[in-house]
Amino acid sequence: MSQYKSAFLKILEERGFIHQMSDENALDEAAVKESLTAYIGFDCTAKSLHVGNLLGIMMLYWFQQTGHRPIVLMGNGTTRIGDPSGKEEGRQLKSQEEIHENMESIKGVFQKFLKFGDSGNDAVMEYNDSWLSELNYVNFLRDYGRHFSVNRMLTFDSVKMRLDREQPLSFIEFNYMIFQAYDFVELNKRYGCILQMGGSDQWGNIINGVELNRRANDAQVFALTCPLLATASGAKMGKSADGAIWLNEDMLSAYDYWQFWRNSEDADVERFLKLYTTLELSEIAKLAALEGAQINEAKKVLATEATAMVHGREAAEKARATAEETFVKGGVSTDLPSIDIAKADIESGLGLLNAFVAAGLASSGSEARRHIKGGAVKVNDSPISDERHVLTIADVAEEGHIKLSMGKKKHVLLKIS
Repeated sequence: MSQYKSAFLKILEERGFIHQMSDENALDEAAVKESLTAYIGFDCTAKSLHVGNLLGIMMLYWFQQTGHRPIVLMGNGTTRIGDPSGKEEGRQLKSQEEIHENMESIKGVFQKFLKFGDSGNDAVMEYNDSWLSELNYVNFLRDYGRHFSVNRMLTFDSVKMRLDREQPLSFIEFNYMIFQAYDFVELNKRYGCILQMGGSDQWGNIINGVELNRRANDAQVFALTCPLLATASGAKMGKSADGAIWLNEDMLSAYDYWQFWRNSEDADVERFLKLYTTLELSEIAKLAALEGAQINEAKKVLATEATAMVHGREAAEKARATAEETFVKGGVSTDLPSIDIAKADIESGLGLLNAFVAAGLASSGSEARRHIKGGAVKVNDSPISDERHVLTIADVAEEGHIKLSMGKKKHVLLKIS
């Protein structure tokens, strides 16, 4: 039974979102009495957010679902500086144009989780460049810099890790936590925002904002962080052998996104169902109780529900059907990931190594060669052991494609055009 009275904190506790919280009793009481406003910041460092960002997005989702107002803060200002949290080296600084392009590219994902508008607990999207770029640095240091202790800042993990490893920490990065704290002050003034949420690596930055609000504005605000997840085997959540698990479909197809969740480790299924889907806890308990080969059915539910939230129900069901056709029935679904290959290239003969690199199934010819020697490569479901094999027009199926497979779970169609 939950220790909390508010619906929001009850849900977060039951589903495993809570890592740390400041003044939890006061926050719980406030969430019972009235509709609160909370925010999470998202820097614009890439053209898509990834699975690692999903915990924060889901926290905002449940915040709104329980009657509160979420703010999505686009960090188009702080991205110009670079957050040292969790980084072993300085972030490569990006141009204004890159930051703007990234911001526009990642904004759309929030519409799938939150209702935006101008009334009630409708979500708000803000941009911290609108106030950070207008700051007079001398006035800012006079008004707010005096509230920060360098001695204390040096104890935060984001700083301490770099210094302990004798890796350089630039002065501009050192300023990041001050600007993030100031974001909280601005949002408190503009929207009455009293809660900042984020990953556990942000705890020091968020606490700075809590203290700055108290010292500069005599405002009581709160901090809440979720755990930084790793898989049961210890791998960093959101990463795969092929790179980040992006949320934008133009960077990772709905099918590949579905496959990521389908390939979850058995020990992670219950935890991921609680965190990354909105299924009732009673339904999750039934799925988690499945044993042996039946756990694969729970993984399919996880994959479909998680994919539906990011890519929509239709795309999720389509991905599930494609996997069913490919893996269970041994067929070839035309909805598999594909690339176009000119007919002339096939007629003249396309080397197998080059084909696997072009299809994204191997990063280089040497990697493709290793997989061939390991017996992991198939063409049209037939094993290939000769690295000198050449694809020709004879390999093209009636439907106009060649199916390339790497292991049991990676398939790409070469569509002949």
